[in-house]
Amino acid sequence: MANTTLTADVIAKIALTILDNELGWMDKLHRAHEGEWAEKVNGYKIGSTLSIRRPADFTVRSGATMDLQDVTEGKVQIAIDQQKGVDFSFSSLDLALSETEMGERIIRPAMTNIVNDIASDVLTQAQDGTYHWSGTAGQTINSFADFMKGPQLANEASIPMSDRCAILSPADHAALLGTQTGLFLTGPAGDAYRRAQLGDIADVTTYMSQVVPTHTNGTWDATTPLVKGASQSVTYATAKDTWTQSLSTDGWDTVATITKGSVFTIADVYMVNKKTKVSTGNLQQFVVTADVTANATTTTDSPLVISPPIIISGPHQTVDAAPADNAVITPVGAASTGYASNLLLHRNAMALCVVPMAMPEGSVNGHRESDRGLSVRVIPVYDGINDISKWRLDVLYGRKLIDPRLSVRMSGTA
Repeated sequence: MANTTLTADVIAKIALTILDNELGWMDKLHRAHEGEWAEKVNGYKIGSTLSIRRPADFTVRSGATMDLQDVTEGKVQIAIDQQKGVDFSFSSLDLALSETEMGERIIRPAMTNIVNDIASDVLTQAQDGTYHWSGTAGQTINSFADFMKGPQLANEASIPMSDRCAILSPADHAALLGTQTGLFLTGPAGDAYRRAQLGDIADVTTYMSQVVPTHTNGTWDATTPLVKGASQSVTYATAKDTWTQSLSTDGWDTVATITKGSVFTIADVYMVNKKTKVSTGNLQQFVVTADVTANATTTTDSPLVISPPIIISGPHQTVDAAPADNAVITPVGAASTGYASNLLLHRNAMALCVVPMAMPEGSVNGHRESDRGLSVRVIPVYDGINDISKWRLDVLYGRKLIDPRLSVRMSGTA
């Protein structure tokens, strides 16, 4: 290919193509396109907010007599507040590189780093709001039976069986791969052995990510924490937009830290089947959605903010009963210990919204390239004294765990 003087629009086109190719598992998420929010978009700025409605739910009537129900929809806000970019410079000679050379030498490494940074951010957001946790914390997923704990819990939680994907850490991915090579199945065994690919397992499209986050528990299980006060349930109307509630507790250590993303169960509080509202026989798991430092007597002044909310009746019921006063709280995992957060996600669990950025009035010859819900902005700045072209490459996006009911953390078993 002949050398071409590279401009912002050429670089933006190369960057957008690489971004599209590098998305991987993130393309399986709920992708919110700018066209959903406005017919004409000249560019978003940090701080823009988008809304997605959480679907209504209903109870089923028995018999012929009408039993009207209110249609109550929750609304989830997605803030467009994440800007990622890479800045670089070249001499005038470098600008005569061919598009292929520019793409491979400069743009691909830049976009790969941006994509990995976005992936890490998205997975951390999903981890911090996911309360379903299959297997035993700290155990590697090293068998089909281990892996199936995730889909099993997803089924028990009534997560739709279509459009599921799993993202595994390198260690869990390698351990599970090793179990597939001995299968007498040409396709799966061959892909596992030759290409390190797992593909679909139990109708779950499975990926490896090098940026799977690690959640570290606080010091909170040094004593036996308890629920402080009975009747701590809420209605869907009060929790529909946040899918959280406050829970008063006591019985903590002198100083106990409870970290965001930590998961626990409460004695005698069981998860219900989303469709039938009958107890599944599994203790409901809850996640702490904000860091808390507790003392030996109470956290009433700074209670735990937890998800899901404790709803004991109606179409959005989450548990079979509210916790009793002094019900024992049991954490998942050990104190001050980190656990890889392998995740199983339904497409509607996590939203990723990449939007076109506003073009600053002072920029000259900048370019924004957008296509199929992706957008990259490139702006050049020329340093005439040193004859150097400086470039900034930016991506603006928002991410949100819009429906925590549709995600599962996955561990193996002992």
